[in-house]
Amino acid sequence: MIKKGRLLSCFLLFCLFMPPIVCAADSTIRVLLLDGKNMKTPKKNEHLERLGNGKSAVLLGGIKYSGVIEVWKGESGLYVVNELPLEDYIKGVVAAEVGNSWDLEALKAQSVVARTYALSHKIGNGSGKMSYHLTSSVLHQVYKGNPVPENIAKAVDETAGEILTYEGKPIVAFYHSCSSNMTEDPAEVFGKSYPYLRPVETKSDLSPYSMWERKFSISELQQAANIGAFDNISIASHTVSGRVRDFLFSFGDNSTLVSAFILRKNLGWDKLPSTMITDLSRDGDYYVFDGGGYGHGVGMSQWGALQMAREGSNYREILSRFYHGTTIQLHENR
Repeated sequence: MIKKGRLLSCFLLFCLFMPPIVCAADSTIRVLLLDGKNMKTPKKNEHLERLGNGKSAVLLGGIKYSGVIEVWKGESGLYVVNELPLEDYIKGVVAAEVGNSWDLEALKAQSVVARTYALSHKIGNGSGKMSYHLTSSVLHQVYKGNPVPENIAKAVDETAGEILTYEGKPIVAFYHSCSSNMTEDPAEVFGKSYPYLRPVETKSDLSPYSMWERKFSISELQQAANIGAFDNISIASHTVSGRVRDFLFSFGDNSTLVSAFILRKNLGWDKLPSTMITDLSRDGDYYVFDGGGYGHGVGMSQWGALQMAREGSNYREILSRFYHGTTIQLHENR
């Protein structure tokens, strides 16, 4: 969402006065562009007015987006939707999600997963007045427009149209940055199991998040846990992958269970990289969390995929490891 009065670019102003452009729905995707600072999406009953659309380009947060640019006026600002060819979108996602120096087979694996993820959202979303399939942010998968490095374009082109399916349907292709030793059961994070998403062992030696340490003050933890004073924090339970499921906050004879997922969310996804906590200790007015990994842990570990690629695995072998029993197919509406 863009605040009122903020200049997008002369490209955007130009596109508002162009005749409406219509794209072929079967080969494109509609992305709500978020600038990384304001992550608001339209409310369910928010009054929206389309100001115009045009095939041009827009500069948003220093990033160039091309294709059909559609501008909507909401109750507190502007929304910008970018409709573009699916394969161009996947190139922008891969460029934003992983490093351009990564091995080709890891980039191919990311391409297939990002395409599958996008199509599963396209099938399930797109209704409503403004009609978009997903956002350009971590709410879904990061997309940063174009241009993209040549090796990433190569990886996307060489897997063009390929998606992961289970029993003939696109899977829910969750993925994350890095797992420390093992991926997570989706039921622990999303409250739902999928037959193709099972915890598997994976290496994370190459990742800067393979091991980390974070310190939080007592007041930070009180606020994140939404509790009052406490004497101690301990780990109450673990998930099947070894991540923390619940923390126990104690105060005298009283204690409160706090979900590790909720605590991480309230502290900040970046501040507490994952719930794979290997040690928890107190240092004065601070608690020290030692752990490993980054993200929710479900599905493909991006750094794990890179390590597999550098050890000789191709992208099909990488995907087979993280998505049990799936098949790579060409989607029908390429």
